[in-house]
Amino acid sequence: MSFTENDIYQIESNDLTLTGIKNQIEIFETGIPFTNVSDAATLNNGIMPLNDSKIEAYVALFEAEKDKKSLLKFVPASGAATRMFKFLFKFVGEYNSNEQSLNSYINKNNLRELSLFMVGLEKFPFYNQVLELLETKGIDFENLSNQEKVWHFAKAMLDENQLNFGNQPKGLLPFHDYKKNHISTAFEEHLYEAALYATSNGVAKLHFTISEVYEHRFTDEFKNIQNQVEENTGVTFDISFSYQQHSTDTIAVTLKNRPFRETDGTLLFRPSGHGALLKNLNTLEADIIFVKNIDNVVVYKYIDEVAKYKKVLAGILIELQTKAFEYLHELDSEQINEGTLVAVENFLTHKLSIKISDEYKKYTDRYKIEYLKEKLNRPIRVCGMVKNEGEPGGGPFWVKDHKSNQSLQIVESAQINLKDPKQEDILKNATHFNPVDLVCGVKNYKGEKFDLEKYVDHNAAFITEKTKNGKDLKALELPGLWNGSMAHWSTIFVEVPIITFNPVKTVNDLLKSPHQIK
Repeated sequence: MSFTENDIYQIESNDLTLTGIKNQIEIFETGIPFTNVSDAATLNNGIMPLNDSKIEAYVALFEAEKDKKSLLKFVPASGAATRMFKFLFKFVGEYNSNEQSLNSYINKNNLRELSLFMVGLEKFPFYNQVLELLETKGIDFENLSNQEKVWHFAKAMLDENQLNFGNQPKGLLPFHDYKKNHISTAFEEHLYEAALYATSNGVAKLHFTISEVYEHRFTDEFKNIQNQVEENTGVTFDISFSYQQHSTDTIAVTLKNRPFRETDGTLLFRPSGHGALLKNLNTLEADIIFVKNIDNVVVYKYIDEVAKYKKVLAGILIELQTKAFEYLHELDSEQINEGTLVAVENFLTHKLSIKISDEYKKYTDRYKIEYLKEKLNRPIRVCGMVKNEGEPGGGPFWVKDHKSNQSLQIVESAQINLKDPKQEDILKNATHFNPVDLVCGVKNYKGEKFDLEKYVDHNAAFITEKTKNGKDLKALELPGLWNGSMAHWSTIFVEVPIITFNPVKTVNDLLKSPHQIK
């Protein structure tokens, strides 16, 4: 495949390489192999259950150790809110009250979401903000018909010349109405939450990955709320930001795997999904990193319960990491007996859910030590898992690689071959769902930071179909941050309650109880 001088200049200007782009096109041509799931991870088969005594013990362990460690909360927050309002964009763009009634439109288009939106209108945190805007435009909202009310309301929310919610960063939208003239954003709620579990020696550090164009908006929001939040929590906040790097962008291709070109003939590069954020995560210095999505927050009355389970996950991480480090120091010593090897084998099998290779038994002691050290000396992630309630997205599975080695992985349904009855059956039998609730240990037993890019399964990328300028194209996403990007970490799955998972994927999610004061 040949590229012009202009193409090469464009590639290099985007911090990409010609070799890398050719490799990406080869991936489009050869396709990406499906993930081979061997079983669903379930309670006591890859997922650790909790009880009251364990919860109490792990919280106590975390509380005892946290001020000896550097803590950080990592929040992917670069997404715009467009998808939150998808059904409203459709409604505003095509509904005509002169042609049909609102009920007829809803029934014809099967828009139950719009019915729920109408019923809950006054409960949205931006209700008064919208009404004030409509009043400035001379619209007498109270005397409109129901169908006129909902149309004008949605129009004011989404219009580029009005509130323009669909083109705002999700983290800065009005999320929770505390009634005392205070509307909080998801960004603010993350600060309050971090104060409860990501605080060491009175300082809470948070790192948000954002779109570069919105940095001033986030910094302004922090300046506006900093004094109040610090006064309410007694915690000092250290906030930092980074952007998804252009060097992680991938080339788009046509359905025939030729480079997709814009109308001016230039190549089209696209952001490569949240897997690109591994580069951002890899630059951060902390002993323990909490990972949570920007939209997964709750109103204040639920925050202690959510924070408790973050402390539990962190306590589990501390316990496992401490033991792993002890064993690694022992394996470094000259005097290693058979009992030590057996103890490490049991720890790997029963605590880290690592299935030791059948070949291991044939190894000499020297190679056994090397094998055990390689398995132990990895980044660790402890992942909360909630019971599956039909949410789309990834879940916990046992996965078999090309060498028949099995490991615990978070797998998206798109990675599984649903045309294979056995694979489809395993997916159907999955009991738990991944809410993106991670606590990560990214330093080794010598206190050195792991290079996280060495632990990626590059075969766990995604190819998706999109459109641009009315033309179909194929896009390549890097292995997801908590999917293939962490494939070769030590992985522990822990069952946590559903209250820990409260994402706002559509605007109507703001009507659910974890987002309502009453």
